[in-house]
Amino acid sequence: MKKPFRYFYTLWVAATILTLCSCTTSTQVMRKQVPNKLVVLTFDDASASHATYVAPLLKKYGFGGTFFICEFPPDFEDKTKYMSWEQIQQLHQMGFEIASHTRSHTHIAKMAKEKQAEELQYIEDKCRELGIPKPTTFAYPGYSTHPSALETLQERGYLFARAGGSRPYNPTTDHPYLIPSYSTTGNTPTDKARVMGAIREAKGGKIVVFTIHGVPDVAHDWVTTPPELFEEYLQYLKDNNYKVVALRDLQRYLNVEQARQQIEPDYKNLVNKP
Repeated sequence: MKKPFRYFYTLWVAATILTLCSCTTSTQVMRKQVPNKLVVLTFDDASASHATYVAPLLKKYGFGGTFFICEFPPDFEDKTKYMSWEQIQQLHQMGFEIASHTRSHTHIAKMAKEKQAEELQYIEDKCRELGIPKPTTFAYPGYSTHPSALETLQERGYLFARAGGSRPYNPTTDHPYLIPSYSTTGNTPTDKARVMGAIREAKGGKIVVFTIHGVPDVAHDWVTTPPELFEEYLQYLKDNNYKVVALRDLQRYLNVEQARQQIEPDYKNLVNKP
C-alpha cells in the first residue's frame, strides 16, 4: 500500500474504532432511546402548596412528579408553610414519588459521611412508618454537592440525585448522581421566557429536569413560582404532547449501574442561573 493511502487508511480505521467504542458505551448505558419532549418535574422542601395546589393540578393534567421531602428548620411544624407527613403520605397514595432532601436541609458539603447517612436514614424511616417506599432519588439542598455524597448514595441504593446547573440532562455524559436541572423561580416575563426556553431543550436524547419550590412558596418567597405561571407551563406541556414523569421513571431509559461505572463525575456548572 502506498504511503499516502496507508496514512488515510490508518486515520479511517482509528476513527471507526472510536465511533464503535462510543456507540458501545452509549448502548451499555442506555436501555432504550430517550424520546424527545421528556420532562421531569421535581418539587423541593415539602412546601404546603405542594399538597393543596400542585398535586391536584398534576393529577388534572395526568403528569408525574417527584417530591423531595425535608423537615425544613426551624418551623416545619407551621402547616401554613409546610406539608404534614400525613399529606406527604397522601401524595404517595396519589401515585407521586416521595424522595429525600435530607432531614434538615443541611448542605451536603458541610456534613461528614456519617451525618449524611443519618439524615437520609431519618427520611427513609419516616417513609417506612407511613407505608411509603424507601426513597431511591435524592436532591442536594442548596445544590451543594460533594464526592463523599456519591459514595453515601450508592451505599444506600439510590438511583439518581438532582443538582442544579440550568442545562438539560444528558444521560450518556452526566453522572446519575449529578443530574442538572432548571429552576422555575420568578414571576417576570424574563423568567417565563427562561422556563419556556428550557422546556424546548428536551430533544436529541436530552431530558429537561425542573427544580420547583412552593407554588407559591410562603416560607421562602424568593424561590416562589407563581401559580398562574405554573399552570401556564403545565398547559404548554400538555398542549405540545410532552411526557412528564418522576425522576425515578428515568430508570426505564437508563442502566443506572452502568452509568455509575462508566461516567466520570463532573462537578462543574451545577449551580443554577439566575
